[in-house]
Amino acid sequence: MRADQLIVNVNVYNSYYKRFELNNVAVLDGRFMYVGPGGPELIQADEVIDARGRYMIPGLIDIHLHIESTMVTPATFSHGLIRCGVTSIVAEPHEMANVFGLEGVQEMMAASRETTVNMFYAIPSSVPATPMETTGGSIEIEDMDVLLATGEIICLGEIMNYVDVIRDPECKTNQILQHIRKHYPDLVIEGHTPKLLGLDLHRLIYAGVDSDHTHQSIEGLQARIAAGMFIEIQEKSMTPEVMEYLIQHDVTQHFCFVTDDVMPDSLVERGHLDHIVRKAIRMGMRPEDAIYAATSTPASRMKMTDRGSIAPGKVADYVLLSDLEKLAIDQVYKNGRKAYDDYEPYKQERMTGQFPSHFYKSVQLDKLAAEDFAIQLSDPKVVGTANQTDEGPYNCRVMMVKDGSTFVEEHIAQVQAANGELQWEDSGYGQIATFERYGVNGNRAHGLIGGDTIKRGAIATTYSHDNHNLLVVGRNREDMILAANTVISSQGGFCVVEDGKVLSHLELPVGGILTEEPLAVVSHQVKELRAAMLSLGYVHYNPIMSISTHSLAVSPALKITDHGLIDVNAGKVVPLIVEQQ
Repeated sequence: MRADQLIVNVNVYNSYYKRFELNNVAVLDGRFMYVGPGGPELIQADEVIDARGRYMIPGLIDIHLHIESTMVTPATFSHGLIRCGVTSIVAEPHEMANVFGLEGVQEMMAASRETTVNMFYAIPSSVPATPMETTGGSIEIEDMDVLLATGEIICLGEIMNYVDVIRDPECKTNQILQHIRKHYPDLVIEGHTPKLLGLDLHRLIYAGVDSDHTHQSIEGLQARIAAGMFIEIQEKSMTPEVMEYLIQHDVTQHFCFVTDDVMPDSLVERGHLDHIVRKAIRMGMRPEDAIYAATSTPASRMKMTDRGSIAPGKVADYVLLSDLEKLAIDQVYKNGRKAYDDYEPYKQERMTGQFPSHFYKSVQLDKLAAEDFAIQLSDPKVVGTANQTDEGPYNCRVMMVKDGSTFVEEHIAQVQAANGELQWEDSGYGQIATFERYGVNGNRAHGLIGGDTIKRGAIATTYSHDNHNLLVVGRNREDMILAANTVISSQGGFCVVEDGKVLSHLELPVGGILTEEPLAVVSHQVKELRAAMLSLGYVHYNPIMSISTHSLAVSPALKITDHGLIDVNAGKVVPLIVEQQ
């Protein structure tokens, strides 16, 4: 019998029994043909690999992530993933969709077709995430039909606006869910359901949303699994108690591991889904079960019947490990061909012009000046419906940042007013401002910020989930102006300023959210960016993710968009100054 490749003396992971077995493996035409004791005496192969007792596992599969979170193009992302043993992903490009709508999704898909990693796509279901923000594009039901007609879509991406799904039967998200369930009944529907329990959780599942990838507690985990919900465990959910629950209970069919968002420096230094698997093993999970949760269950969830295990007919994506406990990756094979070798050079060539020319001109915003950072009592977003005088003090809502979470709490503090403006620079709090940058309506909004955020200087970015308008946080106007205008001039990115000096500037010219620089370069830039943010007094395990989610109006509890301050739990815009009852 002929084969293209024969791997002998290898401990093969059997997904069906969740154990390793010393066997030989034959590959033909990019798929596994045979797994068993028979060797060269039975199969004549063009290439014979002696694994010398090493471990063979399926290529890792990550079914919930956003390429844009790594701030690089699909080609660069693929380069980073392969060395981590990740061979298939499901990407949801709702960041690019918020900037360019349907075209943004189509161009991300086009840029992924020639990558080594198989990149399947989820339709962004919540663009914009809420009606309380302005974006550069939207995804409507007719756009979903266009995307589904390509045959390249694997699921409906995370339903983020869960508040409206529960409270408003006629909302856009419910219309989408009804359309998908009627016309595409077999399509997987992904969810985003932080803290939901009881009747509200069951109503969401009833609407068709049957997975959750948000931060899990034991109570939430049990409630979701009991109601038939599939759980996607990202690193922030890997608390000792959650991991102990997953280890001690027979729930392996009900969860998998995902990354969701990975910064470029973390991808280079720690890895990707492989890092999650290693961490699970260190926390006491059997390697066999950790591998299962990164190969078999994600494949099953997304109905990828051709991968996720090493068995006849499956795609020959596999990883050879020298150490199982440490998940030490020696080589990675894609479709039976070697894609990465830890003992050989692995370099990335710089690519430019991967997107249409207008993707590099998405920041349509004039430079800002001192008056743009005045918090005026004449602004309805500041005062609401009440009439205010020129003098204070006023009770104001303050966004309080907290280390360890992207949630931002509401705090009420007194701030003085004079000459028709809040005197925020003397308040002990910083200002957070956002400016619509697509040339749609010129909206802007101002708020106050405190807690574990910066204590001096300013940070500006267009990498602000999910609308990606220009977001500026600062302790004084001059630094805010410099940071904002630096980002505007570079067509997007991050800028950190202190005392009139730029400490770090990461340019993201593709849609204001991506760069075409090689991963090694971006990793260094992001590491420098993080250090600059921390030098301003930011206290957070991930300050980049923290600040970029200050405008995420589906993440509790008080956020800001160009419409104003958002009370996320109430699902409404609220004024900066607390109105008298």
